[in-house]
Amino acid sequence: MEEPHPQTGRAESEHDRVDRNLQELLGELRVALPGVQVLFAFLLVVPFNQRFAAVTAFQQKLYLATLLCAAGATAFLIAPTVHHRLMFRRQDKEHLVVVANRQAVVGLTFLAVAMTGAVVLVTDVLFAPRTTISAGVLVGLAFALLWYALPLRRRASLDR
Repeated sequence: MEEPHPQTGRAESEHDRVDRNLQELLGELRVALPGVQVLFAFLLVVPFNQRFAAVTAFQQKLYLATLLCAAGATAFLIAPTVHHRLMFRRQDKEHLVVVANRQAVVGLTFLAVAMTGAVVLVTDVLFAPRTTISAGVLVGLAFALLWYALPLRRRASLDR
């Protein structure tokens, strides 16, 4: 019988741990990717709407920043899959897991910023500035709290 792994407490070999970590990461990316794809598609068609010609300079800049963040999210969230394909059968999964984890965190950060930007853009077109600011702050805070503050707080408590 195998000894429990020092980091996970599971009775698994290092090879099994790396395989499991990669599968978990790829499963998590499968959850995030449809969201970023839908957002990116929405942003790509927005300029072809007749009302887009009447946007303000602020809205144009916000749109560009949001579009670029969605593109960045797409690039970073798909990168682990490409990395895996290019490194297939090179016995380098542990490195892939470490790099892909970083890429996923960066990609999810871009996604949070892009989603917040999309909410601000839509509310700025439809509502008064006070509503736009409130919506942007609330959405941004929700991402910051749910995606980063709570997990990082738990991580810090476990590290103590």
